[in-house]
Amino acid sequence: MMHLFHSPSENLYRQSNYVLLFGDALEELKKIQSQSIDLIFADPPYFLSGNGLTFNSGKIKSVNKGDWDKAQSISKINSFNAKWLKESFRILKPSGTIWITGTHHNIYSVGMTLQTLNFRILNHITWVKKNPPPNFSHKYFNFSTEFIIWAKKNNDFPHYFNYELMKYCNYGKQMTDVWYFDRASKEEKIYGKHPTQKPLKLLERIILASSKPHQIVLDPFTGSSTTGVAALKHKRFFIGIEKEKGYFDLSIRRLNSIKL
Repeated sequence: MMHLFHSPSENLYRQSNYVLLFGDALEELKKIQSQSIDLIFADPPYFLSGNGLTFNSGKIKSVNKGDWDKAQSISKINSFNAKWLKESFRILKPSGTIWITGTHHNIYSVGMTLQTLNFRILNHITWVKKNPPPNFSHKYFNFSTEFIIWAKKNNDFPHYFNYELMKYCNYGKQMTDVWYFDRASKEEKIYGKHPTQKPLKLLERIILASSKPHQIVLDPFTGSSTTGVAALKHKRFFIGIEKEKGYFDLSIRRLNSIKL
C-alpha cells in the first residue's frame, strides 16, 4: 500500500494488510494519493467535552475526553470539518463513499460542509443505543442516539451498496436507516480503552454494506481502530491515522491480535 503515499510519513507502522500513520489527520491526509481510497469511515471530534458530568457504569464521571474534543466556536468547527473533508473528497475514488458519525454538536456542520463540497448525501442513519447512560441533569430528554451520514463523491459514477446482503441480515426485509446497536463491549476493550470507541458490529455493517473484499478502507481519526478490525476481518486493506500516541499504540496491539 506504500504506493498510495506521495510523501510517506516517517511516523508509520506497516503490516501487509494495514498501515497506521502517527500524526494529525489534517496533515497526514495530504500525503495520500488522489483518488486512491474506496471507502472512508470517520469518527471526528464531536466537540462536546466541557465541564459537565455523566453516568458511566453506575459512576458519576466527567464528560471530558481530551483536548482533541474540547468545545469550539461554530466557525472553528466549520473550518476544521471543511479542511479534512476537502482532503477526503480528493483522495476518494470517483465511486467512493464516506461515512461520518456525530451528534448535534457537529453533525449539522458536517452535513452542510459535505453539500458545499458537492458530495451527495445518500443516507442519514440514526444509531439507537440499546444501553445509553442515564441523563444526569434531568433538564432534557435522555440522549440515546448518534447519527451517521453516508455520502458519495460523484453523481456520475455508481457507488457500491450490497443491498442483498443487508436485506439478508435484516431477515429478508429492506434494511431501514434506523439501526440498533449496543455500545462497545468490555471484550472489545481488552487491549485498552478509548472514550468514543464504536461497537465492532456497527463497523462491520458499514464495511460490508459499502465495500468489496481487497478494497481500501481509511479512517482519519482511527482511535482504537475498530474500523481496522472490521476491515481486516472481512479482507479489506486498512489505513488509519491517529495523533494520540497512546491510542496509536493501542491500535497496533489490537490489529496485531487479529487471527486471519
